[in-house]
Amino acid sequence: MTRRQRWWIQVLLLAAVLTLAGILINNLTVNLIRTGLGLSFRWLTRPAGFAISEHLLPFQPGDSMAWALLMGWLNSLRVIACSIVLATVLGVVAGAASRSDNPLLSALAGLYVGLIRQTPLLLQLLFWYFVAFLGLPSEPLAPLGALIRVSNQAISVMGLNLSVEFAAVLVGLSVFTGASIAEVVRGGLDAVPRGQWEAFRSLGIAEGLGLKRVVLPQALPAILPALSSQYLNLAKNSTLSIAVGYADLYAVSDTAITQTGRAIEGFLLLLLSFLLLNLLINGGMQILNHSVLNKGQRI
Repeated sequence: MTRRQRWWIQVLLLAAVLTLAGILINNLTVNLIRTGLGLSFRWLTRPAGFAISEHLLPFQPGDSMAWALLMGWLNSLRVIACSIVLATVLGVVAGAASRSDNPLLSALAGLYVGLIRQTPLLLQLLFWYFVAFLGLPSEPLAPLGALIRVSNQAISVMGLNLSVEFAAVLVGLSVFTGASIAEVVRGGLDAVPRGQWEAFRSLGIAEGLGLKRVVLPQALPAILPALSSQYLNLAKNSTLSIAVGYADLYAVSDTAITQTGRAIEGFLLLLLSFLLLNLLINGGMQILNHSVLNKGQRI
C-alpha cells in the first residue's frame, strides 16, 4: 500500500467518524426539542434532597446537587486510591510467590490467581458484602487486639472506622485486581534473563532480597505499562460498588438523575468525571514509567 493510499484511507475514516458524530448530535438535539427539556445544568444549583451515607466533607440534603456529586467523586477517589495500593501489594506478593522455589507458595499463588480471575467481580463484591462482612456478629471482634475490630456495623483499623460497604468494595476490588497484577508481575519477572536469578543465588543472597534488589528493578520497565491498564480497569470497575450500597460517584449520579430527570447531563458529567480520574491515573503512571526508564539508562 502506497503512502497516498494510506492517506486517503485515513481521510475516509475521519469523514466516517465525523458523520457518525454529526448524526448522533443531531438525534440528541431533535429528541431534546421534542421533550421540551433542552440542555441545561442549572439543576446543579438546586438542593439535592437526599442523604449520602458517607462523605469526606460536611454534607446535608439541603446542599446543592453539585456538592452531592463532588461527595460521590471524592468517595470514588478514596476507594480507588486505597484499592490501588492494596491491589499492588497483593499482586506483587502473589506474582513473586508464583516464581518462588517453594512449591507451597507457588501453588497458593497459582490457586489465588486462577480462582479469582475466573469469578465475576460483581459476585465477589456481593460475597464480601453479604457473606463476609454482614455475616459478622454485631458485637465487635478483635482478632488482632486493638489494631483491628470488626463487626457487621463497621470495621475499625487502628482507630480508623470504615463502613462495611466501603470495606467490601475495598477488599473486592483489591483482591480482584491483585490477581491480574500478579500475572503482570509474573510476566515481568519472566522477562528478566535467567542468569540474573542464578547470579544472586550463587552469591548466597536470600530469595526475597534478590527479588527486591536484582530482579524486580530489571522487571519494572516491562511491568509498569501493563500495570497502568490494571489501574484504569480498577477505576472503571469501581462503579460496581453501587451493588453493595456504597455512595460512589455512579451511585450519587444515578440518584441525581432519578430526582431531576436530567439523564443526558448527568451521564455527561459522569463521563467527564471518570475521564478526569483516568487521566490522573494515566498521567501519574507515565511519570513513574519515565522516571524508571531514565534511572535505568543512567545505570
